[in-house]
Amino acid sequence: MLYKRSSALFAQAGAVIPGGVNSPVRAFNAVGGTPIFIEKAEGAYLFDVDGNTYIDYINSWGPMILGHAHKPVVDAVVKKAQLGTSFGTPTEIETQIAELAVSMVPNIDKIRFVNSGTEACMSAVRLARGFTGKEKIIKFAGCYHGHSDSFLIQAGSGAVTFGSPNSPGVTQGTAKDTLLARYNDIENVEAIIANKNEIACIILEPVAGNMGCIPPKPDFLKQLRVLCDAHNILLIFDEVMTGFRLAKGGAQELYGINADIVCFGKVIGGGLPVGAFAARSDIMNYLAPVGPVYQAGTLSGNPLAMAAGLAMLKELNSDEEIYNRLNSKTEYLHEGLSKVLNENKVVHTINRVGSMISVHFSKDEVVDFETAAKGNNDTFKAFFHGMLNEGVYIAPSAFETWFITDALSYADLDKTIEACNTVSKSL
Repeated sequence: MLYKRSSALFAQAGAVIPGGVNSPVRAFNAVGGTPIFIEKAEGAYLFDVDGNTYIDYINSWGPMILGHAHKPVVDAVVKKAQLGTSFGTPTEIETQIAELAVSMVPNIDKIRFVNSGTEACMSAVRLARGFTGKEKIIKFAGCYHGHSDSFLIQAGSGAVTFGSPNSPGVTQGTAKDTLLARYNDIENVEAIIANKNEIACIILEPVAGNMGCIPPKPDFLKQLRVLCDAHNILLIFDEVMTGFRLAKGGAQELYGINADIVCFGKVIGGGLPVGAFAARSDIMNYLAPVGPVYQAGTLSGNPLAMAAGLAMLKELNSDEEIYNRLNSKTEYLHEGLSKVLNENKVVHTINRVGSMISVHFSKDEVVDFETAAKGNNDTFKAFFHGMLNEGVYIAPSAFETWFITDALSYADLDKTIEACNTVSKSL
């Protein structure tokens, strides 16, 4: 495929936008080459500025669960835009989507809308600290909760240690309040908690999506729940990816585990910039203006975003078969990819939960960041560019999950599997 127009636009963007992109993963630094500039999208497909068409497995990093330019969502946004794009005042639609979200998700009474997943997770941690009166948090290596200072922390020199900043601009003072744990390792979490009464919350992706798709081990989430109850720690599920995607009620419903605070993004905004966090009433009532924990946002509850999100949730709530279809398509893709990779003797491991899936080029089981990092990145680079050349667009990073959309046909899945077969022969 030719990318002449994309290359020219990337060079132009670099003069006025840092790195030519507004989010680093878009720059293709992990895979090399020039990022593709997209002109439009529809259903399961992306169309770039050079006239190329791709089957899309990024889906705007998750929210396009029903496909791009889904008509009910687009119609809702257009209709709402004609009435004005922002007021800075309460609107009825905020209550309507809040009522629907609370009815779909178990164990939440109230929800507050913000503008991004980062803002949702940042606010959830502040709320947890305010509610418990404690300051430290536990996060897991490889789980991404946005670019708030508290989350840009890497592991220290020991197995049980304070974190240290992994981005300039994050202070040592902030880092000392974030403790790093190993995903899927309950003994490691227990060791961190031992003899400490200063931990406000544990935050994690219940299904990791930022080190590739990594499911929780059996009972891992249940064991975290027990630990949190025993030590007066709030359990925060970052369901920015999994919320309304793995089930109507997200990972809480899928695994039957109640979190204390749940963060949302992606699907809940129908493709527009939205985040939210939710909990039972006694926790949420700690928020201003009724409680002492301050959180605010001029564009929070933006009517366009609320309209998109409400249309999306209505579709998901009324379609009894949507999650069965998504799971079946993902299973079909998993089996097909594994078959051709095995036939071509390509070392790999595939992880899948619901409509999230990723291919790890590793012979070992991938259960945490350390095992994910053992994957062959050179193989992934070749695989990424090979698939792209075959008209299949996957995430330009070995550490990102693929997202399946209901707009994908089985013919699209077959084309993807055939593309994988072609590419695998040269890996």
